[in-house]
Amino acid sequence: MPASRNILSIAGTDPSGGAGIQADLKAFSALGGYGMTVVTALVAQTTTGVREVLEVPPEFVTSQLATLLDDVRVDAVKIGMLNSTGVVDAVVRAIDAYRLPNVVVDPVMVAKSGDRLLAPEAIDAVRSELLPRADLVTPNLPEAAELLGEPPAGDLDGMRAQAERLLKLGPRRVLLKGGHLAGPHCVDLLVGADGTAETLTAERVSTENTHGTGCTLSSAIAALRPRRPGWPEAVREAKGYVTEALRRADDLDVGHGKGPVHHFHAWW
Repeated sequence: MPASRNILSIAGTDPSGGAGIQADLKAFSALGGYGMTVVTALVAQTTTGVREVLEVPPEFVTSQLATLLDDVRVDAVKIGMLNSTGVVDAVVRAIDAYRLPNVVVDPVMVAKSGDRLLAPEAIDAVRSELLPRADLVTPNLPEAAELLGEPPAGDLDGMRAQAERLLKLGPRRVLLKGGHLAGPHCVDLLVGADGTAETLTAERVSTENTHGTGCTLSSAIAALRPRRPGWPEAVREAKGYVTEALRRADDLDVGHGKGPVHHFHAWW
């Protein structure tokens, strides 16, 4: 395989650069990937919240995908905000038609500000059509709860049970992120349909600047996977990268709300 790795983000925008495709491109670049994008929604948002969402028509999402994939080899895909059933269907058809590899699904439903980014009727499409095509899905606890139709897990045992139930929806692997639990450490669970399981623990970073954390983690995993021997290695390294990006987030001065993590902490 060539030295370069082409990583595709299929997601919405963030003009402030902290989340969405802008954050994805930064993470890809920081970790040695050549970043590409297909835009699913134009989102008027900053560090303080979402003002408006303009959905890209599903037909144009299909056109973007076909135009790109007819020309460029893709080594991994990160899928973020898909805010309607039509857009979910367009992405699912492309995954099948082009046999896209290393598909990482970040089921973006609600922004850090609390603004909803996924239409309620699209949740069924994500659950029944997209997740079975995912090599890895990376929900946080509220997202996992919504996908399962039950309350969020309140402890590690509850996380384990929910991760196993998420596997039954069809993804090959689940990374259930436990950052919403209290405590001095952030504990994530990586479980596979093959019965593998791993607990990943990192020190909780004291910062309010957490905008785009989920986007950045899923993008980091997608960027690393083609150059690592397996998913566990990519996930561990990506978690370390994001932890350091959080530690250095206060070095930035972006906006008046929850600022972004520092994607280029190793270079600036």
